[in-house]
Amino acid sequence: MNVLGQSISKNSLLLGLFAVLTTGVIAGTYLSTRGLIQENIRHAEERALLQIIPKSRHDNSMLDDVDTVADSELLGLRETKKFYRATQNGEFVGAILPATARDGYTGDIDMIVGINNDGSIAGVRVLSHRETPGLGDQVDYKKSHWVDGFIGKSLNNPDESKWAVKKDKGVFDQFTGATITPRAVTAAVHRALLYFDANRTAITGKKSNQEHSHE
Repeated sequence: MNVLGQSISKNSLLLGLFAVLTTGVIAGTYLSTRGLIQENIRHAEERALLQIIPKSRHDNSMLDDVDTVADSELLGLRETKKFYRATQNGEFVGAILPATARDGYTGDIDMIVGINNDGSIAGVRVLSHRETPGLGDQVDYKKSHWVDGFIGKSLNNPDESKWAVKKDKGVFDQFTGATITPRAVTAAVHRALLYFDANRTAITGKKSNQEHSHE
């Protein structure tokens, strides 16, 4: 083999070793950080749930007491999602259901709705939306606490005819210059209560590992 051939062969070997080492480093980094990333996601998810049903009200891990729901009629879901149960000493305290308002001003408004054992609202958090900044985005808890107006409300409080924004002769505030967004969220929260009422036995865990659907 001439000098040029030896040089090419040597360089090829070095490049091959470098590629192997680089791949190994990347794989090692991925494996070492994957667990951390998943743990951070879990903590973030748990923080959102605990904003609705705080730890003082339950002794289980809601992240580990889950079931699935694929309801498109009342919850407005476009895909199967998880819901979470809260229990205290084995007794059902409440559930956190996913819900989607499909009639937002600029598209879907995805949220979670906490419902207590007595059928009243424990809390609501909007997870994603594309509503107008400075107007409809007040449904976002970081922008305003408007969604706290649902806490304590139920199918009987107020009456069904009053489950609407004030512009529609209901009891819930709308936003200045924005009615469509709060109207959509209010209706979605009300439908979540209807879903809970219709599926109470399954949601409370007496029929576990069951998917609930109104499709």
